[in-house]
Amino acid sequence: MSRALIRYERGEDGVAVITLDDPPANAYSYEMMKALDAAILEARMDEGVHVLLLRGAGEKFFCAGADIRMLSAATPRFKYAFCLHANETLNRLEHTPKLVIAALNGHCVGGGLEVALAADMRIARKGAGKAGLPEVHLGVLPGTGGTQRLARLVGKSRALELMATGRLFEFEEAREMGLVSEVVEAPDADAFLARVRERAREFVPPARASRAVGLIKRAVQSGPEAAFSEALALERELQQQLFESEDAREGIAAHLEKRKPAFQGR
Repeated sequence: MSRALIRYERGEDGVAVITLDDPPANAYSYEMMKALDAAILEARMDEGVHVLLLRGAGEKFFCAGADIRMLSAATPRFKYAFCLHANETLNRLEHTPKLVIAALNGHCVGGGLEVALAADMRIARKGAGKAGLPEVHLGVLPGTGGTQRLARLVGKSRALELMATGRLFEFEEAREMGLVSEVVEAPDADAFLARVRERAREFVPPARASRAVGLIKRAVQSGPEAAFSEALALERELQQQLFESEDAREGIAAHLEKRKPAFQGR
């Protein structure tokens, strides 16, 4: 992975930080998406990683979306393949059975918001920037999952209004509509990252059964796309996997013994 585009840092606390790093706006190219895809796979396959924390480098941008200059020079066939690969990368992020937190340290617009929408939680730094899907001003639509994920998150009517107007909005408004989980105050990007990382640690062992969190995520992400009976079957299968886990045995024993469980993520 190129350090110029993606930085991957695996912490001993069970949190892996993936940083989009292409100043000044962290706009993504095909090369960045390939590096992001590789980082997601590395975190997915690492049993010592329980939470992924996605952020943008610097103080001003989480991500400004796709590199417009790159797209303007590309052929229609390349643009289609580029969008397809971006869809596949974000689907991989969304379906990785580990919690993903997007730390919105700056402006999160266009494809940048589409990247953040593939995370499970979005935590924003107060006053650090705006969010929105302004693609309509370029004569195109949000083509990296934005039309689908935003509608599922905030409802069709509101999603259509936001995308048809292309307006940008503050993180506080994003919080009100359920697009952002939390808005926190921090003096700078480093302090903000520390705050979000502290939040992420709440979901790693021994405090939390991270495997249960991951399978809850899988049920929530996959179930609503299937028929209800099939979704219940998926839920039963995931529950059976957890019943056979060491953490379930520990959690049940700790409850009966009236003590705090010590989970291991297994």
